[in-house]
Amino acid sequence: MSIDHILERARNGERISVEDAVRLYESDEIEKMGAVANEIMQKWHPEPVTTFVIGRNVNYTNFCDTYCRFCAFYRPPGHAEGYVLENEEIFRKIQETIDIGGTEILMQGGTNPDLPFSYYTDLLREIKKRFDITMHSFSPAEIYKMVEVSGLSLEEVLRELHDAGLDSLPGGGAEILDNRTRKRISRLKGTWEEWMACMKTAKKVGLHGTATMVIGFGETLEERAMHLLRVREAQDETECFLAFISWLFQPDNTNMKAERLTPEDYLKNVAISRIFLDNIPNFQSSWVTMGPEIGKKSLSFGCNDFGSTMIEENVVSAAGATHKVNTNLILRLIREAGKIPAQRDTKYNILHVFDAEETAAKDFIMQN
Repeated sequence: MSIDHILERARNGERISVEDAVRLYESDEIEKMGAVANEIMQKWHPEPVTTFVIGRNVNYTNFCDTYCRFCAFYRPPGHAEGYVLENEEIFRKIQETIDIGGTEILMQGGTNPDLPFSYYTDLLREIKKRFDITMHSFSPAEIYKMVEVSGLSLEEVLRELHDAGLDSLPGGGAEILDNRTRKRISRLKGTWEEWMACMKTAKKVGLHGTATMVIGFGETLEERAMHLLRVREAQDETECFLAFISWLFQPDNTNMKAERLTPEDYLKNVAISRIFLDNIPNFQSSWVTMGPEIGKKSLSFGCNDFGSTMIEENVVSAAGATHKVNTNLILRLIREAGKIPAQRDTKYNILHVFDAEETAAKDFIMQN
């Protein structure tokens, strides 16, 4: 059965349904989907510019009591290999980021039951006292741990974090927004409704966020399509998402066996997501898991953004999937894709457009 009629409707600005999305997932006509996704991206972003943010991941703790089967990063509370970074170490990492022109800190960690809520608010205040940097930090799972240890409501926790210096909420931990799959892969992580409530409430208190999706857990095609529908409906309601990022589950070093999906599966998911999510302006490429070449290709499958320079990335790298990319390599890859590279901030405001010959003012080879 042809997918042409679905793609034609999407090209004309019509919304596609869950059933349409399933049909696209069943199809192997990836190039056709990519072409339409690219057209839709160009309606949002007519200029041939691909953005990226210079940012750093700071994994402040790896103690975690959520025990996700697919995670190779966490250590249970009390484990000899667990850690909580000293504040001075966090400050040093932030200063290094600023020194190379960075504007964003993605601070995430495990759900550590031994950290009081005041740890987070005090740390944010100390950071903001010292640095002019955007804190794009703490995924919904961490937020719910703060709710648990503080006894405060979800809204109170998010309001206090925002007041202390939190600027934006990353959408990590969405995985697949379906409770059957969530229960199977991470029994303690919470329902899809809780994840979505966190992102909607974040917008209510003045924070923006991102939506994410991870495929390859053995979820059904219908569950993937429902994930997209739930994101689209939340965006209709609250406009809580500035961007959408998807990637493939990386099974290495985890407690979960799964068939490793292919780069084609990733590109297909990017294209279908761009076609379905007609209300989210920015789509990030996931070069950290997919590698630079597929990252580059995704720029013609609906992505307009190359994500973060990701100086230091410990969660995905624990599953053996980090591709080290420095800023100058990002510039080269974007140019090779026929695009003009531009540095942005967390809210997708362009800070600097690089001309044809320009390299980053300071280059920094990422360290694990």
